[in-house]
Amino acid sequence: MKPQPNQPPVERGFEHVNRYYDNKHHSWAAKILPGEFYVTTHGEMIGTVLGSCISACIRDKKLGIGGMNHFMLPAQNEHSTAQWGSDANTSATRYGNWAMEYLLNTLYKLGASKSNLEVKLFGGGQVLASMTDIGQRNILFAYDYLRKEGLEVVAADVGDIYSRKVLYFPDTGAVKVRRITTTKNETILQREKGYMDKISDQPSSGDIELFD
Repeated sequence: MKPQPNQPPVERGFEHVNRYYDNKHHSWAAKILPGEFYVTTHGEMIGTVLGSCISACIRDKKLGIGGMNHFMLPAQNEHSTAQWGSDANTSATRYGNWAMEYLLNTLYKLGASKSNLEVKLFGGGQVLASMTDIGQRNILFAYDYLRKEGLEVVAADVGDIYSRKVLYFPDTGAVKVRRITTTKNETILQREKGYMDKISDQPSSGDIELFD
């Protein structure tokens, strides 16, 4: 068994994110939930599970730093009281426009160059029968946002009826994706439904590898 390396330091502002050592991939990892994002400069793996939500995986190819977000709704609604410049750990990042802004700006603050950014997109599955269009809306929003930012999506696994488990390695750009069939994703459905209910109640360069 490989010796477990020391846990790398966490970037300021991400102390709340669940971090652990993944024995299968021999890597320190961060697990993000809906409304969260994470950025690392130390080659950690970042993982999440997506239903109709979207995750953008973005890194600087030369520096090997990158991050992932996880958002449920395309844009901040008109009733939200959050303001740009507030704490990135607030509920603002449940919206795609804020989730993308925070992720990109954090990367830029750490020295990333726009010309070196590599973008990959995942999620947007049609998994909530009561909200059949939310996944597609998220996909269209993400592509439109990135187009306006002048950023090209180099790889994606989006849409269809699947939930997905996504593991991202920002230092190499490699992504591992496991598609979860609709008969086995009740936990994901309940979590997304609960998250949607919570939102409603609040003011508001490796290739992709499919794995089993």
